[in-house]
Amino acid sequence: MIPQHIICTLRSGVRCWQHRSVLGTVLRVEALDFRSVRCRSTSAGPVRSMEEILTRVVVPLPTYETREKSPPPSESNSVEFMHFYRSLEKEEKSQLLAKLSHDFGVDHKGVSELAGKLLDTQQRDLATILQVEDRLRYSLTPRYKQLLNHISRVESGVKFLVDLRADLLEIISSKASDSPHIRDLNGTLKSLLSEWFSVGLLRLERITWQSPCEILQKISQYEAVHPVRNWTDIKRRVGPYRRCYAFTHAAMPGEPLVVLHVALTEDISDNIQSIVREFATLDSEEDVNKVNTAVFYSISSTQAGLQGVELGNVLIKRVVRELQSEFPHMSQFSSLSPIPGFSSWLQGLLSQHRKEGRVELLTDCEWRKVADVTNTTPDTNALDALRKLISTGDWTRSERLVHILEPALMRLCAWYLYGEKRRGYALNPVANFHLQNGATMWRLNWHADTSPRGVANSCGIMVNYRYFLQETTSNSAAYMHNKVITATEQVLGLISQFQKNSKL
Repeated sequence: MIPQHIICTLRSGVRCWQHRSVLGTVLRVEALDFRSVRCRSTSAGPVRSMEEILTRVVVPLPTYETREKSPPPSESNSVEFMHFYRSLEKEEKSQLLAKLSHDFGVDHKGVSELAGKLLDTQQRDLATILQVEDRLRYSLTPRYKQLLNHISRVESGVKFLVDLRADLLEIISSKASDSPHIRDLNGTLKSLLSEWFSVGLLRLERITWQSPCEILQKISQYEAVHPVRNWTDIKRRVGPYRRCYAFTHAAMPGEPLVVLHVALTEDISDNIQSIVREFATLDSEEDVNKVNTAVFYSISSTQAGLQGVELGNVLIKRVVRELQSEFPHMSQFSSLSPIPGFSSWLQGLLSQHRKEGRVELLTDCEWRKVADVTNTTPDTNALDALRKLISTGDWTRSERLVHILEPALMRLCAWYLYGEKRRGYALNPVANFHLQNGATMWRLNWHADTSPRGVANSCGIMVNYRYFLQETTSNSAAYMHNKVITATEQVLGLISQFQKNSKL
């Protein structure tokens, strides 16, 4: 006789299979039907089709007097636009967004007239001036903003707009379009997303092994810093002495927006191997007395369309408060951060020095040692050999080279983090993120990430950005306003060595 629980499982599986079969049939029919509709609408060419859909779904901006009395457009307009946009190819989406931003933006003529009227009213009473200013402010509303607002109110509309902004960012970064209208559309959408994803609307969730399987799978897929290898790996990352937190939003259920992984340790970790690759057991019980430090070893934004919307720094602050509540005696908060871009920056520096015939990046003694190990001469031949070693990572297989290159690579990396700037701020995006949050550039760590990815990206070096909670506000202000980086003696000492031995 078959046990009852097995029968229930089989029945559940059959129901699930039947549901998927029916759902798949419905979706295929809907897809075929929608493709036929699109074919009919595009029979006169894609441009005319775009004009038709935009004219239908982007309603005129109500007059200033009727702005609060006009009924909202039909929800079907938003749904129609979403379906149409999703049916387009990549290049067609770019064309549609260009047309939307250009043809349905701000009424520039009306803005100019109101701006002139505002100048004429400067000698009038304050109430008149304020009313004209309000009219001018309203006239600066792009016509397409109404469509974006209404899309956000339909089911899955917010997620659609997040993905649409990701497309806009790709268009801008790839230089597929240099239209100022596209940039204005991106700015308008970013402003709306910043409002919709404000701190008060975000929910902090701790991810555990008991969390829904779909969430755990997404956490694994979205991990961008230290890839998850298997289910055992993710079980460890949400298990004892580990914490995983994510921000979620009611408008995007089941979607983690930004994910933070934390290691609970006795002291600040100086390598990632001890956190993600070396474990005693999966079943160990946490000993509160062994937890004095929180190490933020990975933070990943999952939605490209939310770039520039402040989520990561808010998440860290919320997690700090959560951990302080759980571990009142916890006294140390630090990141263990990768240094993406260091190796490629170093390769560029070596290439530049190769062309200019300068080799001051290493000391004469260091160049002689490199030449000796690589059987080259201590000039451009040694430089070419070093470039190849850095490119392939082969230097890590030689204990002599590892010992020889440690002081040189450490001081070069310190300079890359501290001295290389973009508009006065740290060139490295991870450094810029933590410094904006008020962290201190605390310690560079040699042999901190020995994985092939770690060696390829940063020669295996990682850095701790430490959060001294009483100083983060002043540190952030000093960095944001005066572009001052707060760093420890170890980091400043490496910078001093770099300046002494190198001439850039």
